[in-house]
Amino acid sequence: MYYQEKKSIVNIISTLLVYGIYYWIVYQEYGDRVMSPDEELQYWGKTMLLIIPIAIASKIVIHIIFSITNRLVTSERQPCFEDERDKIIALTSTRNAFMVFGFGFLGALGVIAYGMPMRSMFIFMIVAGVLSDVFDNLSQLYFHRKGI
Repeated sequence: MYYQEKKSIVNIISTLLVYGIYYWIVYQEYGDRVMSPDEELQYWGKTMLLIIPIAIASKIVIHIIFSITNRLVTSERQPCFEDERDKIIALTSTRNAFMVFGFGFLGALGVIAYGMPMRSMFIFMIVAGVLSDVFDNLSQLYFHRKGI
């Protein structure tokens, strides 16, 4: 298995793990509390802004651990350059992820248009973001295996 394929698998697992743990903690705190619309907007704004540095820091740590572990187990170095194939795969995967997020954003707007609670929109957007990240890595894995 190539380094890029292993990296994509680690990205998928780490994304699901980090977001899953974070939002399980958020759900335990939030539960079914009733809030005013202003409090709910403030709560979800804080929740979404807090996940950004947590996700970035955790992914950096996970990638460092992955690189060290991969180097020790396989004696394979991380590629120090990207060829044109890798760049095309990354761009195509990013396009696919943006399409997934775009549909998720439209779905979140549809949730609001049909009169569902505001938290439904935020949950829909969070799920769309996680799915787009996972779909990006799945696309990279697929294209590396298939070859472009």
